[in-house]
Amino acid sequence: MLLPDPSPVTDLIEAFRRSKIMFAAVTLGVFDRLHDAPARATDLASAGGANADALERLLDACCMLGLLEKAGGVYRNAAVAETYLVSTSPNTLTGYVQYSDSMLYPIWGNLVNGIREGSHQWKTTFGFDAPIFSHFFRTEEAMRSFLLGMHGFGQLTSPRVAAAFDLSRFRRMVDLGGATGHLTIAACEHYPGLRGVVFDLAGPAQMAREKAALSAARDRIEVVEGDFFTDELPEADLFALGRILHDWSDDKIDRLLRRVFDRLPEGGGVLLAEQILNDDGVGPPWANLQSVNMLLITEGRERTFDEYRRILERVGFSSVEGRKTGSTLDAILAIKTSQ
Repeated sequence: MLLPDPSPVTDLIEAFRRSKIMFAAVTLGVFDRLHDAPARATDLASAGGANADALERLLDACCMLGLLEKAGGVYRNAAVAETYLVSTSPNTLTGYVQYSDSMLYPIWGNLVNGIREGSHQWKTTFGFDAPIFSHFFRTEEAMRSFLLGMHGFGQLTSPRVAAAFDLSRFRRMVDLGGATGHLTIAACEHYPGLRGVVFDLAGPAQMAREKAALSAARDRIEVVEGDFFTDELPEADLFALGRILHDWSDDKIDRLLRRVFDRLPEGGGVLLAEQILNDDGVGPPWANLQSVNMLLITEGRERTFDEYRRILERVGFSSVEGRKTGSTLDAILAIKTSQ
């Protein structure tokens, strides 16, 4: 009897090992040190206070993963690591790597419990009741590191989201929970007639000011501090919500979208950027994985386009369209029109 190819199973058995190799290399500062200059394992071990033999094994594993290159016993960053795993890179993802290592990796250890209970695992894993972000943002350094990681993701996805629909008819976009402003920046750079507002809490808002100041569209971008659940929303004919709705339960989504709907003029719109599940709920892979992640760390989940359409229509929006962007975030545009 010919047995099925076991690689789908064996690859998954080893998948967490690959992640932890990258996580450990980031934590040990390997990519930052090799950004300064190529080096041998003994030199890196001496500089980082590590065991030389153990570190060499880690470095060789990073080479196997395509993160490092090795020649004559000297290691250097591969291009992908130089771009995304060096902390000073403008495209760095190291903040999200560290968040994944220190917060997500432990909480995923309680996945079985989360499935049985159908709820997040903050208290089981860390012993606190507040949302996981409150704990992770307990220091300014942790908050900035995480937001820089999300900014790196945003630079990959936001230009595609901004271009998914023709938004040239809109004049003022307010990005609710806009974090570092990557979606606002991408939209304003793509549409020269658009003015943008990043609306978020004080910590992210300060980082948004820093990032907006670097944009060619900086004169058309402002940053306003506030809580989109409780504070008055700025005036706009287009609101954007990027990776916001997937954090919340249906009742909180309804409350937020009704605030947006009531604030919009006739003909105004709302632009959503989310990981949209296929119609049958299976795939794309990043959306399924993120939906399970949302179970463990938030009140929310990922949804299909039809589920988002029904939510938007329930609060009064019409002309709901969805577009695949070719990135890990897709786009939905809904319009406020008279029925």
